[in-house]
Amino acid sequence: MALRACGLIIYRRLQAGSPSSKVGDNIEYLLLQTSYGTNHWTPPKGHVDPGEDDLQTALRETQEEAGLNSSQFTLIEGFKKELQYTVRSKPKTVIYWLAEMNDCNTEIKLSDEHQAFRWLKLEEACKCAEYKEMQAAFRAVHQFLCSK
Repeated sequence: MALRACGLIIYRRLQAGSPSSKVGDNIEYLLLQTSYGTNHWTPPKGHVDPGEDDLQTALRETQEEAGLNSSQFTLIEGFKKELQYTVRSKPKTVIYWLAEMNDCNTEIKLSDEHQAFRWLKLEEACKCAEYKEMQAAFRAVHQFLCSK
């Protein structure tokens, strides 16, 4: 049976820099570092529980892993990304929605599944994410946000 997980790619917009700064330079993405395995970096996500729909899973996992409830961010219409890859010889599907923090200074409260978090600009987020599917998702999000 294929593994299925859902989560949110969460971003915040910092105060715009100088007028000459590039479009999107003020956007940072939230990544969490796992406290198990290879300690990889990922947006908040997790496995779908029985009876739960995909978006419910994404919201629950974000609350559990980052301490953020749905009143602290806004889901962005028009963006949903499905990643497919193999984990331990099993196919895995991860679905991400996009969310913007309402207050860029909101505190992140990690669960014991994670040991650190970072707010990173696009290129730094891609370096931390390591996996090409996640890097492509960040680039797609950034392109989507910069085209609005």
